[in-house]
Amino acid sequence: MPPRLALLPGEPAGIGPELVVHAAQHDWAAQLVIFGDAASLQRAAQALGLPLHLHPYGAAPHHPRSLAIVDIPHPVATRFGHPNPANTTSLIAAISRAARACIDGELDGLVTGPVHKAVINAGGITFTGMTGLLADQADCDVVMMLANSQMRVALQTVHMPLREVAAAITPEAVVRTLRIVDTALRTQFGIPAPTIAVLGLNPHAGEDGHLGREELDILIPTLDHLRSEGMHLIGPLPADTAFLPDKLRGFDAVLAMYHDQGLPVLKHADFTHAVNISLGLPYPRVAVDHGTALELAGTGKADPSSLYAAIRTCTQLATTGRAAR
Repeated sequence: MPPRLALLPGEPAGIGPELVVHAAQHDWAAQLVIFGDAASLQRAAQALGLPLHLHPYGAAPHHPRSLAIVDIPHPVATRFGHPNPANTTSLIAAISRAARACIDGELDGLVTGPVHKAVINAGGITFTGMTGLLADQADCDVVMMLANSQMRVALQTVHMPLREVAAAITPEAVVRTLRIVDTALRTQFGIPAPTIAVLGLNPHAGEDGHLGREELDILIPTLDHLRSEGMHLIGPLPADTAFLPDKLRGFDAVLAMYHDQGLPVLKHADFTHAVNISLGLPYPRVAVDHGTALELAGTGKADPSSLYAAIRTCTQLATTGRAAR
């Protein structure tokens, strides 16, 4: 049986529904189940001039390339490029129902389109991001990893002001992150003995304490402790040379200390096919690595490459994870 993946279009006024319509034109190595508003998808299909065949989840399809859907209607009809906070409750319901199906083992993974944080908060729901919502629902810690064909980059800290980063890098936090990354590489990516490169916080990885002591006081002792448990860790490395191609070939993943230390390199290398993976959830979750692009909604100019990469990646992770179990 191919893996069964929940697919969330995301913000209905953005490009998410159009990307799903594009995905519906292809055959995949997984069964896709959409959780969302059928009317928004049909509106996007009409704008693109593409066929879209939907059937209720659990019913037999009547057309080739027909996608199953759990229809969760929005109370207000969507307009391209004009998100409506009144649709927040139904959007969050779609996320929660799709994730619950994965937690319960009914589905094998979750692929998510882009959402608009400000609109969700304007709708009366405190929302810092889908990753946090999914982690709270599953009651687990998560690590954000972005990946493309050339590298995998996990983040020690994510969306916080740079002035707060150093205080957030503690031995306990680094241990938690590296254990999650190491476990995910083994169980979901099928790498028996992964090698993880850990970047230093400071320029030149602190240069023996002359440019900061976080490497000497926190990172080096923590990495030594985890090495004694059997982890294959390299570093702390200077970030300005760790991403050289010859070095990258020796790593299965890189742990960056903060958002803009690692992600600009990954996105410069291949932004179009980059995906966002949430490590630590009890199921694979892969998201597109772009926003709602409200200005492109309804124009037919949105590039579905990241969604395609997310579907392929989630399929691979779900397949490997099922085999490991």
